[in-house]
Amino acid sequence: MSGPLMLDLPGLDLTAADADLLCAPEIGGVILFARNYEDPHQLAELVARVRAVRGDVLLAVDQEGGRVQRFKKGFTRLPAVRVLGDLYDQNPENALYLAREWGWLMAAELRAFDIDLSFAPVLDLDYSRSQVIGNRAFHSKPSAVLALAEAWIAGMAEAGMAATGKHFPGHGWVTADSHTDIPVDERTEAELQNADLQPFVRLAEQLGGMMPAHVIYSAVDAKPAGFSRYWLQTVLRERLRFQGAIFSDDLAMEGAAVAGSFSERAQQALDAGCDMVLVCNQRSAALEVLESLQRQPRPANARIQALRGQKAPTLAELKNSDRWQEARASMAPFSP
Repeated sequence: MSGPLMLDLPGLDLTAADADLLCAPEIGGVILFARNYEDPHQLAELVARVRAVRGDVLLAVDQEGGRVQRFKKGFTRLPAVRVLGDLYDQNPENALYLAREWGWLMAAELRAFDIDLSFAPVLDLDYSRSQVIGNRAFHSKPSAVLALAEAWIAGMAEAGMAATGKHFPGHGWVTADSHTDIPVDERTEAELQNADLQPFVRLAEQLGGMMPAHVIYSAVDAKPAGFSRYWLQTVLRERLRFQGAIFSDDLAMEGAAVAGSFSERAQQALDAGCDMVLVCNQRSAALEVLESLQRQPRPANARIQALRGQKAPTLAELKNSDRWQEARASMAPFSP
């Protein structure tokens, strides 16, 4: 069974060095980016090569839609989910129908390539404060985010893909970007419970994964949520009774720097309750984390393997289906 480190690949092909690295049992996941994608044929070849080396590895991507869609050419161009929020204000029934269809379409196209996970949906609220969240959020109101995300998750499940809610317990209030800064949210826990936490609370049983924010909620804990036993254990595991896998956000982001070196970040995230840690865009950092895990082994985690995607149609079979064609048609008026 695979280990707790998810890393990335540098290019369009799997090099011999990459293949050797993936043989390390401490590596349990690979996340793909736009630099790893050229066209559907190339992606199929890359996935086949990864699977030939490590058939058990979890393959993931960020394919939310809008400005966060890694695979474009040959895939359906997904609008930012905020268009569903805008539609929800006018026609809730139609918005919920489309959310389910688009969640299915996004997941079904990825499953046709044996990609296990898209880290979606975003459950943050849009307060019109955070540029990094913005229209990645469905809406500003918890009730609307809950309804639309629930429909999106149902569509993903129909395509054989588990959903991952992010960024627990809510990233929408802070103005700083955790990719380049260390955001601090000074609101009380009661304020968070009455707003940002609501979608996470209500959807916890439907989510296979959860990704905490690299945000310090200073009135609650001095550590960012992804390194906080209070947020991950007391709140998420005990109070919300979340049974799925907890993924760290990328430990190479500036919001994780408060936890120290890369190996220290990984150890603190795992100690706090993360099941898998992501280290992206810095191979030297990933190697540092790998070496630390080899010195201090962690038990294999069944929660991660439970997220492997279910058997799915091929791309040709998918494109010949009425549902794919109807879902594509429903998206056409909103496509970027």
